[in-house]
Amino acid sequence: MAARMKYVDFDCTDPYRQARFWAAVLGEPQHPDDRPGDDECEVVVAGGGPSLLFQRVPEGKAAKNRLHLDLQPTDRDRDEELDRLLVLGATVVDDRRDAGGWVVLADPEGNEFCLESRTPA
Repeated sequence: MAARMKYVDFDCTDPYRQARFWAAVLGEPQHPDDRPGDDECEVVVAGGGPSLLFQRVPEGKAAKNRLHLDLQPTDRDRDEELDRLLVLGATVVDDRRDAGGWVVLADPEGNEFCLESRTPA
């Protein structure tokens, strides 16, 4: 018997805002019971993948993430997806696109994640 990953948890100061951002990034629904001011909010990931759970904590982010998500566009190229993520509220931390690399971004609370190139179909 093995364990199944249910959630990837994020500490944050505003769970509702973080869940709303990540729901838009991933194109997945925010839990229908989530409300502004909740101490926990969830992005429900379809297909049996772990959902993202955002939990309110009193302290802010103090150092580099020890875990981060790597994203890959599914229906557009990396630069088009980068433009979309910036409009949603992400910020560029490190641009490594030269020679086909990736972009390190931060979500609205500073959690880093990477945007990689789309795999050719």
